[in-house]
Amino acid sequence: MGQPPSRDHAIFDVAESVRGLPETSDTLVVDHRFTDEEAASARVFRVYRPTPPHSHTSCDEYLYALSGRCLMQFGDAPAVEVGPGQLVFFKRGVVHSVPALLEEPVVFLSVDTPRRGPRDIRFVEPGTGTPDGFMRQTE
Repeated sequence: MGQPPSRDHAIFDVAESVRGLPETSDTLVVDHRFTDEEAASARVFRVYRPTPPHSHTSCDEYLYALSGRCLMQFGDAPAVEVGPGQLVFFKRGVVHSVPALLEEPVVFLSVDTPRRGPRDIRFVEPGTGTPDGFMRQTE
């Protein structure tokens, strides 16, 4: 299970948290947060369906692929395949998307610096998504 967090350290069972992510979701992503400090947030999330082009204004993101394979696209660059063991990094404001899920479940370990709030998402094209339809958090 992991050790209960203290004020200055914690140990988390990432695999257990991944197993706790639901098999299906009405949102594009389900997120489980480990930390939510001002300087950084750490979480795991599963992608259930392709995500439209979007960006975040508050943080840089480090995404470590734990399972699955997907295509990721950054701006107008060609989409690239991402799979287990790969670390993806992009700065705040960079437009990114997941145009295709190739092998499920697609799960990432994410560290956002500084903290990324759950509603920090800006869709490139109006009408392609809302913060509520994009992500929900597990309890």
